[in-house]
Amino acid sequence: SYLNLHESGELLDRIRAAWAILARCELCPHLCGVDRLHGERGVCRMGDQPKVSSWNLHAWEEPPISGSRGSGTIFFSGCTGRCRFCQNYPISQLGYGQIITTARLAEMMLELQRRGAHNINFVTPTHFMPQILAALPIAIESGLRLPLVYNTSGYERVESLRLLEGIIDIWLPDAKYADDKVARRQSGFAQYVEHNRL
Repeated sequence: SYLNLHESGELLDRIRAAWAILARCELCPHLCGVDRLHGERGVCRMGDQPKVSSWNLHAWEEPPISGSRGSGTIFFSGCTGRCRFCQNYPISQLGYGQIITTARLAEMMLELQRRGAHNINFVTPTHFMPQILAALPIAIESGLRLPLVYNTSGYERVESLRLLEGIIDIWLPDAKYADDKVARRQSGFAQYVEHNRL
């Protein structure tokens, strides 16, 4: 679990490795290569600080993670996709939200735990994976013990996901497309099917 990785010091190693990726961002299959640590922006249009549009108890996620008290959702702004049908368009494409510190992100997790959330549900987290990892030790030291959910579009790099092994408890990826041409036309995803099924 993430608690064991924190105790052993491996979580800190993972944070360093993830953070280094932001200097030439290759978190997702777009492989933008931009220096997000110094203001450059790739497809996600986000920088080095997390940007959150909303966070709350969510009773209408998938029933197994919503339970009776709700999933503790944290919706991140920006996205690696350009889905024409996005139900969260102002958040994902227009970037509505507030830039916060990793310390504030940790506080959000803890507040959701205090409010009775069954889990912490990171929604559209891929482009902020290093920042999420960086917030975890702060949250753990203050008592975070909930399972972590990684709720994604399914457009991921195995290299990035490996940094999350043993940290994420529940994987909740989409499988949006079975046809790469449609994926590119509707969402701007190149080789979606291959990356989605790895």
